[in-house]
Amino acid sequence: MTASTDVMYRLLVQGVTDYAIFMLDPHGIVVNWNAGAERAKGYTGDEIVGRYFACLYAPEDRAAGLPEACLREARETGRFEAEGWRVRRDGSRFWADVVIDAIRDDDGILIGFAKITRDRTDRQLLLQRHREEERRFRLFVQGVTDYAIYMLDPSGHVVNWNAGAERAKGYTAAEIVGRHFSCFYAPEDRAAGLPEAGLRQARETGRFEAEGWRVRRDGSRFWADVVIDAIRDDDGTLIGFAKVTRDRTEKRVQDLQVVEAKETAERHRDEHAAASAFLDSVVATMPSSVVVQDGATGRIRLANRQAELLLCRCTGELIGRPAAAVLPPALATLLNAALADGPAADGPAAVPVAVEAPVETAWGLRILRMRALAIGGRGDQPRCGLLIVEDISDEHAASLQIHHLAHHDGLTGLPNRELFRLRLGEALAAGAARVDTAPSPSTAVLCLDLDGFKGINDTLGHPVGDHLLRFLAKRLRDALRPGDTLARLGGDAFAVIAAVPGATAEAVALADRLIEAARRPIEIDGHRIEIGLSIGIALAPEDSDTADGLLRCGELALYEAKRKGRGRHARFHGALETSARLRRLIETDLREAIARRELALHYQPIVRAEDGETVGYEALLRWHHPSRGPISPLDFIPVAEETGMIDEIGTFVLHEACREASGWTSGRSVAVNLSPAQFRNPALAAQVAAALAASGLSPDRLELEITESVLLDASSNNVTVLRQLEQLGTRIALDDFGTGYSSLSYLCTFRFGKLKIDRSFIREICDSREALAVVRAITGLGRSLGITVTAEGVETPEQAACLRQEGCTQLQGFLYGKPAPAGALAERAEAPPLRLAGA
Repeated sequence: MTASTDVMYRLLVQGVTDYAIFMLDPHGIVVNWNAGAERAKGYTGDEIVGRYFACLYAPEDRAAGLPEACLREARETGRFEAEGWRVRRDGSRFWADVVIDAIRDDDGILIGFAKITRDRTDRQLLLQRHREEERRFRLFVQGVTDYAIYMLDPSGHVVNWNAGAERAKGYTAAEIVGRHFSCFYAPEDRAAGLPEAGLRQARETGRFEAEGWRVRRDGSRFWADVVIDAIRDDDGTLIGFAKVTRDRTEKRVQDLQVVEAKETAERHRDEHAAASAFLDSVVATMPSSVVVQDGATGRIRLANRQAELLLCRCTGELIGRPAAAVLPPALATLLNAALADGPAADGPAAVPVAVEAPVETAWGLRILRMRALAIGGRGDQPRCGLLIVEDISDEHAASLQIHHLAHHDGLTGLPNRELFRLRLGEALAAGAARVDTAPSPSTAVLCLDLDGFKGINDTLGHPVGDHLLRFLAKRLRDALRPGDTLARLGGDAFAVIAAVPGATAEAVALADRLIEAARRPIEIDGHRIEIGLSIGIALAPEDSDTADGLLRCGELALYEAKRKGRGRHARFHGALETSARLRRLIETDLREAIARRELALHYQPIVRAEDGETVGYEALLRWHHPSRGPISPLDFIPVAEETGMIDEIGTFVLHEACREASGWTSGRSVAVNLSPAQFRNPALAAQVAAALAASGLSPDRLELEITESVLLDASSNNVTVLRQLEQLGTRIALDDFGTGYSSLSYLCTFRFGKLKIDRSFIREICDSREALAVVRAITGLGRSLGITVTAEGVETPEQAACLRQEGCTQLQGFLYGKPAPAGALAERAEAPPLRLAGA
């Protein structure tokens, strides 16, 4: 193993922060300690090295001999793996994945143990919470015995089964799960396609409701109330159906008995007494409440026990009293309406008047299903009003709860994506309906996304992230006006629907209020959290007149706001659609280009200013598309950075540049640009070390160029990576110096080997006193600090002469050569084949 490989492995281990990696001697004494161990367990290396590793276990585990048992298993089998609670320095506990590997020398003698621990507390707590939520919901559903509640997959196959379903249909879960739900239908209903029609309606409208005969396991039939709700995820994708069935056979039979009894009484006047007795018996035993009011006197002639209990909590309080005095107003009004609209004496049978509404009863406010119709009035029969009432409060509450869960976000209580789309469609339809009658306000959609939320989740944990989302949801809702809709579309993405009479101006003002509301610091569990908000604005009908189109316009504008720096808003315009299509095309083609190895490096010479001698080359990435020809790096590099492909491309550039430069007989250096996005990878220094090792290139011949944004973004971490790169022996250059946020503090933070003057100053150096002054200042700064200064974009002899006069060290530009493939350079030897790390 070479020294550079040793350095690479050491940097890899030391740079890992998500895993605690450390070594034990054969007796379990800690001998080294990485940054991940310090972060996870709270000990510094000085505090823990030399101590027995059992201090990291809970007292009860130490008393049980768990540390020794772990080492014993690792010693005997080569490895010990487990999960369990471990103890930090401050006494707090965390759930850990632990691996202990026995390390032996070439003679098989045990020289120690390698121990890797990862903090999995968040995952364990989340798993426990999910299990508890699932357990509660399962107990809730499984405990319901009056309703058959179960789920179907998108094709209609049963995926679970509660006790109510087993009671109603006769199947156990083992017998029915996996079968198609059409087995509950009669053969004639299956032949008519009734099961498929029900699913189709639920899929297209969100719900299917019906009554009808269904079949039990033993072949018997029962009358059922059926509800099928379509269940969709946050993206609107159908994931299945919730099916609720209630056995209403008894009610159906009783309803039919009431009708049959009424018809019998009308047909057989001479059997009136017997029929009345039979009817009284049926009515008395009905689970529904039945009241009969005399049409002439207004008094109650009949009330069964259910009606008296519902309305009075006792018996004997209704019969003989005026209906208007003892019945709730809603029931009395319904009876009067039925009597007023009833048929003439010789007309057809009356049609029941049916209503569902909340009614104040003896048991409080209850949801009642009420039917009223006029009966009698023929011959010598008195005209009466018949009222049948069912208490459906529990059924109604269950339906509301299912509907709420299907349309609201479980964390914040806000409308979810499905409800957002419904309300947006309603707003657009209402706006379109007003177009012909009067000027209508525009409908605005604002797409919101939190800036840096993933970092908060990663550093402070998902419970803090969830708390933050709930807090921000309330704060954003308070910033809206009555009538506006705020929805959570998923993750940290929100959206707003608002009517904006002032169109763009009012939508922008609303966006400013939301950004300001989110910007105020929030205290959560002792953490002061500051978070930004980016917003994309789209208006209807200017940008789109459909819900999907308007939402897409808002998302494109949101992407533009984030691209411009975040913490701001952007208004949709047509060029964003074109830009998005081009970006998608570039993204798709770039993935294929990487696989097909269409990317290549060209090299531009860098010369010594005093004599024009070539001292090195800058490696520049080129992409020649097979059908569209050359594509500018300005077009595809930002896409690579945003999609994460920059890591794979950056690794290719490092290895290819080092490989080709290693074959140059002149020994000249090669400069490689590093993207700020590559610094998010903690193994960047290890990747550079691997490229040097694979190619055999001397580190002092590799120059790494960075821009100022590397120091602007999490500078303390990035400076650490820069020092690791410097320790490899490479030289670090600060590119585009003099533009953007240039600060002398960068030169104090890190000792750069080179400053590169941006080409914008070189272009005007012969004509602009200001550009000349900037160049003079930078070259003077370089001389004072002993730093090489390179001027980019030199195209004319006059520019070169001026730069030499100002003391510029190196020159680069078309005057000295355009970028060219490695084979076209004045370097004689061919590059050796690329040796991949580990090969």
